[in-house]
Amino acid sequence: MLESCSRRSRPANLRAFTLIELLVVIAVIAILAAILLPVFATARGKAREISCVSNLRQVGQAIAMYTQDYDGYYPIGVDPADKMTPQIWNAFPAFRDQIPTIPYLHETLQTYIKSKELFHCPSDFGFDIEDFTGLPIDPSGSPPNANPSSYAKFGTSYYYRTEITFKHAGDMTFQTPAELNVLFDGEGKWHGGFLPGQKRYNTLFGDYHIKNISRDRLMTLWAQPL
Repeated sequence: MLESCSRRSRPANLRAFTLIELLVVIAVIAILAAILLPVFATARGKAREISCVSNLRQVGQAIAMYTQDYDGYYPIGVDPADKMTPQIWNAFPAFRDQIPTIPYLHETLQTYIKSKELFHCPSDFGFDIEDFTGLPIDPSGSPPNANPSSYAKFGTSYYYRTEITFKHAGDMTFQTPAELNVLFDGEGKWHGGFLPGQKRYNTLFGDYHIKNISRDRLMTLWAQPL
């Protein structure tokens, strides 16, 4: 009988957490989550950026192979901004009128790439207004946007400096290839922030190097002559 009572006995000093103690624990967990979540998000974003850079590097290799086959000239192609809003070329009507018959750049390069996915930026979550013209990217669409992603809607996340096609330019004609933006993210928010000053673009240059650059830097490159 005494043995049975001994088994049922419990230490008298055990007690439950008080409400204050629980609140303190919850507050500590919330603080740690607030600190760690941005770190995890940054790590995921960096991983997507690295994957995007890899895509552009392989597309650059495809362009290099194309130029070898076509006497140093770059691919004839346009991007969704040209195809959907050809009025951006109104100052050059002869070229503007040809745009409906010119293929997308990713279509021109199809035989030189291993997978269509090379034109898919993993951070591509689409956009409503074209980043460089300020126009709806697909005026005929309902709604007129590039959602759920530019890749899903048009087959590419990357946009081309179509002036290269317009001027029939290439390796032998570029003045400063290391300062020439050839291919870049269609939207700066994908690898930047949600404020204009935080937009960043993974960019393939005319000498085939790739760099993540700010919007100001990209706009400076746009102003550089071929």
